[in-house]
Amino acid sequence: MSGKQSFLSSTKNFPPKRPGQTLSIALRRIIKRVDTSSLLVSLLALSMAVATATESQSVQWLERQAQSLFQRFKPAIAPPKEIVIVAIDDYSLSQGERSLSSSPSLPHAGLLQRWPWRREAYAIVAQRLMEAGAKAVALDLMFDGPSLYGAEDDAKLRAVLQKYPGRIVLGAVYEEDQLRPGDLMQLTQPHERLRVPGLAVGSINYPLEADGRIHRFASQFPWLWAKQNPDLAQTFLDFVATVPSFARATLQAADVNYVSPKGDRIFFYGQSNTFEQISFVDLLDSENWNSYLEGGKYFRDKIVLIGPTSPSLKDFHPTPLSNAMSGVEVQANEIATFWQHRAIAEFLPTPTSKSIAVFGLVFGVGLFISRRKFWPMRLAWTAGSAIAWSAIAYSVYIGSYQILPLTVPLIGIVLGGAGSTTLGALEELLHKRRLRETMKSYASSPIVREIIAQQDDFRDLLEEREQEMLTTTLGGRYQVLQNLSSGGFGQTYIALDIQRPGTPKCVIKQLRLARDGLNHWKIAHRLLCKEAEILEKLGHHDQIPQLLAYFQEGNEFYLVEEFVDGYLLSRELSIEVALSEAQVVSILQDLLAILEFVHANDVIHRDLKPDNIIRRHSDRKLVLIDFGAVKEVSARVGETDEERHKTIAIGSRGYAPPEQTFGQPRFNSDIYALGMLAIRALTLLHPAKLNDNPETGEIAWEDKASVSPALKGILSKMIRSDFRDRYQSAAEVLNDLQPLIEALAMGSETTVCDAEKTSAIAPQNATWDPEAETIAFTEDTSA
Repeated sequence: MSGKQSFLSSTKNFPPKRPGQTLSIALRRIIKRVDTSSLLVSLLALSMAVATATESQSVQWLERQAQSLFQRFKPAIAPPKEIVIVAIDDYSLSQGERSLSSSPSLPHAGLLQRWPWRREAYAIVAQRLMEAGAKAVALDLMFDGPSLYGAEDDAKLRAVLQKYPGRIVLGAVYEEDQLRPGDLMQLTQPHERLRVPGLAVGSINYPLEADGRIHRFASQFPWLWAKQNPDLAQTFLDFVATVPSFARATLQAADVNYVSPKGDRIFFYGQSNTFEQISFVDLLDSENWNSYLEGGKYFRDKIVLIGPTSPSLKDFHPTPLSNAMSGVEVQANEIATFWQHRAIAEFLPTPTSKSIAVFGLVFGVGLFISRRKFWPMRLAWTAGSAIAWSAIAYSVYIGSYQILPLTVPLIGIVLGGAGSTTLGALEELLHKRRLRETMKSYASSPIVREIIAQQDDFRDLLEEREQEMLTTTLGGRYQVLQNLSSGGFGQTYIALDIQRPGTPKCVIKQLRLARDGLNHWKIAHRLLCKEAEILEKLGHHDQIPQLLAYFQEGNEFYLVEEFVDGYLLSRELSIEVALSEAQVVSILQDLLAILEFVHANDVIHRDLKPDNIIRRHSDRKLVLIDFGAVKEVSARVGETDEERHKTIAIGSRGYAPPEQTFGQPRFNSDIYALGMLAIRALTLLHPAKLNDNPETGEIAWEDKASVSPALKGILSKMIRSDFRDRYQSAAEVLNDLQPLIEALAMGSETTVCDAEKTSAIAPQNATWDPEAETIAFTEDTSA
């Protein structure tokens, strides 16, 4: 009966282990209160935990891929030198085929003439190794049938096995019963001719994992098979009790004491050819044996594995580090793992413990990420958490050879973070959309307008509001034409009065309060009425815009004033040519007359500056605008003393005298501002840029302009820092200015010509901007 010779490691795939209306109103309310991100994280964490507990094929595949990746990137560790592979390689096979029996150094070449080789060749090599002092010799081959070369060939190998009982290991293999394939497994051991007393035998099967690679010890094969086949479990347990794995049998044969590892996975030292290999034929070649093998001393105290490495023998298996590693090299890695205590173990050994850990990790990290306010931060924390967990798992793997669940938690973290980020972005988008609609609906509210003005994302709402206003008719008679300006206290428009003959233009100021609320609106309405009465009195002056109407529409207050066709005085002063003394005296005369009328009505302008003065086109006269109606209303509505002080302290930097900065303006505060305006016209310097005289403490301006001593004296008195040393009324200034007016009367024609030249340079299409005012000393930058 002919026999057969086969070799390593049969492998077997194992299937994954698998354990066996309408909502009520109350429930709807509960769900509505639940944070969407938290709910998503909870469901995702539960899903990841269930996937981990079931140990599905896909989950195992992912985890094994991660473990293979860790194996590839672990620090390099040299394999133990005490393990040597005698390789049945291409070189050894070729030597037999060349029939070099005539070579004096290779007298046994005839034993290798064809595959399978004679068993006598293994007997000779094994005996040489044992005589050289090897700890053990393990043949990673199957001798389950009689030798093809007869009983005498078996007898020679048997003799060596008897001579070294328990020191030479042969392989056994779990395989399907030939009579009942697919239904029953059997352990095939060496042929009975080789079963000498004390023979060391080890099983060479390795279980293949979900990724199709060898990860676990060969000893796990029968256990896993028994687990999948409960009816045959006892049979497999009996096999395990009598036949250990090939690696364990080899260590026992070498009398190596090792602690039974907690882990069940092989630590692979490297890719193919990591362990030192010597060609099988070199041990039969006496020349090589006596030269570089030192007569066998090289093998002293070493474990020698004999097995095929030639590709033609097709004994290759996928491992974490190589797609094709010879079976004998896999055995070498397992033996080294036992010997150096590098077995890789699960940090959490049971599916239940792993699923609990995965749930806690995914839920905790996901909940933390979902609590981040801004979605870019959620995205950053997601990436950071994934990287951090990967680093922790890798560190534990390298430091203690333990495996933490990696891929499933990573998927949970990434999906949870991505979901939270997406929800956050959508919620932010929806929130902005709702907020836009709300603000657009309540754009009449002062506080809402303030918010819109401060948020770049909502600036276009103002444009939308403007477009709507341009199609609006206020009070049933004022048709808005264009937006004139926008200030801190309201919006100003040019409109047509469609109920008057010729539909003349007018200016409409839409008021804005510093605070919102019903009480503030009531107070504002009362104060607006009072302010309107004051403007009604002042408007009778030819050089003050007339108040045409005031009314409330919805939640907004409106003032309608006369439209002044002209340009701002600041445009005259912006020309890089100082005004003449005659021009300045003319400006003073014009404005002092207006101030005399204003003060006579117990009104302090408080913000007299070039931006609040218009040169009217029709008669070249100056018109004084902005009497603080809006500022007064806003000041009264403020609740706190600090706010009241800030609002009362109205003025522009450089034009406001000291007492006005402390919220105590007087009539001659306007005289101070007018004096500074005149000095600016003469010097082209903004008042804020003028320094104080260190000796007198007064503004030092005299050396900046060439004017008559009389005008210099008048202007210096107008701008005294102490209001008591200043002119007390506009009439006093006009009285002192009268001689200059009369003296310059002779040059009035020249003055008019100069004025016309100036006006020709200045833009002629400028219009009055009632909102050109500042609060809390905003610097005028028109200089």
